[in-house]
Amino acid sequence: MRTAVFAGGCFWCIQPAFDKAPGVIKTVVGYCGGTEPNPTYKLVASEKTKYRESIEVTYDPAKISYDQLLDIYWRQIDPTQSDGQFTDIGPSYRAAIFYGNADERKIAETSKDKLSRSGKFKKTIVTEILPAMKFWAAEDYHQKYYRQNPEHFEAFEEGSGRVSFKKDKWGGEQ
Repeated sequence: MRTAVFAGGCFWCIQPAFDKAPGVIKTVVGYCGGTEPNPTYKLVASEKTKYRESIEVTYDPAKISYDQLLDIYWRQIDPTQSDGQFTDIGPSYRAAIFYGNADERKIAETSKDKLSRSGKFKKTIVTEILPAMKFWAAEDYHQKYYRQNPEHFEAFEEGSGRVSFKKDKWGGEQ
């Protein structure tokens, strides 16, 4: 088992795609990138910390590779947006790949470069690739939010522009 951590704006919105991926054992939404101990949603949402809403993905590398996880990740975000993701604006919503070792860093940089050269995006890919820091799980009511509150989740995801963006950029490849 290995873990990977990604920040992609609203952590509710990136969890379903990873949960559906064969080889992913579990996902936990939470906070990464800051230094204050025991962060809470209220603290992170204050935008006074360096934490970003993130997801920790536990996976079986014999069934899914880190590179495949990155392919899933890129399809959940707007990698050209530097101030957050979609209508969620602020430091806690900025996208990032948190690498755990030199191999992950190299794979992430290669993946980002491949996406940049793909021609899929006219703007520069600005998603940061950062060293992993301690990951803190978010409060229980945030975990699997899309299952706990499907109507609210779908309305939020649609209203944010994320759904139409993904359809426009990735079509059936989501």
